[in-house]
Amino acid sequence: MIISERRVALEGAVNFRDLGGYETTDGRRVKWGQVFRSDNLGRLTDRDLSVLRRMGIRLVYDFRTPAEVKKLPDRFPAGNESNYRQLPISHGGFDPANAFERIKNGDIDWMTEEFMINGYIRNIENFAALWSEFFQNMADPANRPLVFHCTGGKDRAGVCAALILLALGVSEETVIRDHGLSNIFIADVLENIFAQIKSFGVDPEKVAPYFKAPRDAMLELINHIRETYGSAAGYLRNKAGVEQTLIQQLKEELLE
Repeated sequence: MIISERRVALEGAVNFRDLGGYETTDGRRVKWGQVFRSDNLGRLTDRDLSVLRRMGIRLVYDFRTPAEVKKLPDRFPAGNESNYRQLPISHGGFDPANAFERIKNGDIDWMTEEFMINGYIRNIENFAALWSEFFQNMADPANRPLVFHCTGGKDRAGVCAALILLALGVSEETVIRDHGLSNIFIADVLENIFAQIKSFGVDPEKVAPYFKAPRDAMLELINHIRETYGSAAGYLRNKAGVEQTLIQQLKEELLE
């Protein structure tokens, strides 16, 4: 785990990191500088924009809901809609844009680990068409390097990263460890969030599962994929309708 190389140092995004460098079960490695995951890009500074332009990012996938996007639009890519695509993911009727308002009103009983686990599994069961579109576009070299993100870069982005890494042949243990890095990188942000929640008169520990990257949610997601579809590649083929030839193409182009 080369954390110092994995995380891209930005001023306005704390969880922007490269999926490269991870070893697959057949001894190859994911190429650096091709696929990135991140928290939202709405607070990027001008310096950050310069960094991303130099990195040559060609496509941004935003998994946030329309309400989340409206609340804090991405600053990158600026003025180029063809390089920015929204693929909204939501958990039932819940919209993350309203989370703080609900906490402020004392509506917190739903913010449980079970809610998060169910959300991770529904992210693949209810959005198969979305993942089909995502993988089809990722397979086009003209769209890489690319970055995908949600708000915190841990849950919806975490599910996406897991599907990619598992489909490429990265071990389940490594995927779980990659997921856990979010808790390291968002730690300072969480401290501020929990201070705000405390000011509402709410104990932050009661809502912590919602704001952290829950290990058990990723474990349950991986178990669900294995037990239901055999593998992430099996999920992509049989549920999302991604051709095996495309999965093989991604392995050839993203592994070394």
